[in-house]
Amino acid sequence: MAHIATAAEILGTANLRFIEPSFASLTEMRFTEALTELPGDQGRLLIDEEETPVALALGDGETWIAGTFHLRKPSINVLDRFEETLGEIYQEDRATWAASVREYFSREILSTVAPAIEDMNSSRPGMVEGLVRRVWGDLPGGVCLDCGCGSGVGSHVLRRLRYSPLSYDNDASLLSLGLATGRLAPEETMCIDATRADQYVPHAPYGIGLMFGEINQFNQKLWETITRSFLSLTDNALITVGTEPEVRLVAGWVGRGCEIFENPADPLYDRWVCLTEKGA
Repeated sequence: MAHIATAAEILGTANLRFIEPSFASLTEMRFTEALTELPGDQGRLLIDEEETPVALALGDGETWIAGTFHLRKPSINVLDRFEETLGEIYQEDRATWAASVREYFSREILSTVAPAIEDMNSSRPGMVEGLVRRVWGDLPGGVCLDCGCGSGVGSHVLRRLRYSPLSYDNDASLLSLGLATGRLAPEETMCIDATRADQYVPHAPYGIGLMFGEINQFNQKLWETITRSFLSLTDNALITVGTEPEVRLVAGWVGRGCEIFENPADPLYDRWVCLTEKGA
């Protein structure tokens, strides 16, 4: 696997940390103003391929603290603070920077959150691969979202099939397990609330949501919100659940043409499938 540039490498520093405490907090404007109020007489401004500011790092030559704006807009105070330092401007494409930020916060999870107990049935990757091949064939499909990725069985299979996963879940212990086992890649993984995925996740041609649920009368509204958010970000989506009543509920939330079928190859996790294509 090719080396993924870290945020510190992109900004040319040996010691870098972010002012934002978690990936989920990257949309919060309060960290922009907190950054501009930090001491530090050196500055490094990162711009993307369109010369839009995406990060500012402030430091004293040894320790650097950065804030990132690829998921929120920088304020005019950011540029003013940078000009005060008479600092240097760096440039990197936005996608590379976004991957480096995901990598940073994934490494934080890996080093601070105890992994969940192993939850993957050894036969499941093969069953998931068979299902993905059945619905989308063998050609590489580009970026594929993995909604509710858990410990990464779906992402592992997608990578094996030459897709490029973008994985998200709100359970840090499952993400820690997936990162530790290598099923999840740090630069592809986000710990976020799936109901707010559109604030963090770019639109993608494909998406999978494996083993949604259990969906019941108490959490039905939550799963509806997760499903609608996920579908708004994808053109082609594959969602699996354990029971027929659940898949009927999901189909009702789709809002576009879908196909429902039973997947007897997996009698437990991915037994029922809802397959949808935008424009179908």
